[in-house]
Amino acid sequence: MNRIKQLFKEKKNILSIYYTAGYPNTGDTIKIAEALERSGADMLEIGFPYSDPVADGPVIQASSKQSLDQGMTLQLLFDQLKELRKNVTIPVLLMGYVNPVLQFGVENFCKACAEVGVDGCIVPDLPMVEYEEFYQDCFEKHNLSNVFLITPQTAEARIHKIDSLTNGFIYLLSSSATTGKNLEVGDTTEAYFSRIKNMNLKNPTMIGFGISDKRTFDKACSYADGAIIGTAFVKSIADGDIDENVSRFMSEFKS
Repeated sequence: MNRIKQLFKEKKNILSIYYTAGYPNTGDTIKIAEALERSGADMLEIGFPYSDPVADGPVIQASSKQSLDQGMTLQLLFDQLKELRKNVTIPVLLMGYVNPVLQFGVENFCKACAEVGVDGCIVPDLPMVEYEEFYQDCFEKHNLSNVFLITPQTAEARIHKIDSLTNGFIYLLSSSATTGKNLEVGDTTEAYFSRIKNMNLKNPTMIGFGISDKRTFDKACSYADGAIIGTAFVKSIADGDIDENVSRFMSEFKS
């Protein structure tokens, strides 16, 4: 059982934090991970930056550009992550786009993840059919959970197929918009969340896109096993001392 499965077995209302590797400074990747665990995060999603992050809003796009401009690469990230498990015990996923993974080589990527203690990956633009046909065996060989995304428009048959291929959790997008939009749970969104909840999927679900504070986090947790915060956190660490910024941001969720 990898760390992701263990976490969902032991805890509810899971708080996962996304941040961009190499932002705000190239050497901050591990420092932020350690600070987040100390401050109470349950799970981490470390984004590997890409030049064309189509699903991301302006804040995360800007963090990716800054990270790339400062020299971040996938190889450099893996070099940094060799220090990850010295002090970080919570589940860690890598999140990014398929193009850098293909350039790195899927087998090399999965092997490198396993070697540094990464528990899973979120690659939004990796087609499900390609994952199942070409890459599933590789991910499973290295004990990596591959996380699929569901939107309000995802058909029920596809949701069940995703559930059958999942060995970690399912990422439930609050909308089809880019990251950074505020979560507003109107009748349509509520019906969507309730529909997924009532499907009794075998895998846990996490809600992302638009979770920015304790109120939206608690609202998301009423429909899912937890929620993911990205844009609001990335904003919070743009300037100043990393430890202070992380502690200040996370203090809201400890109350």
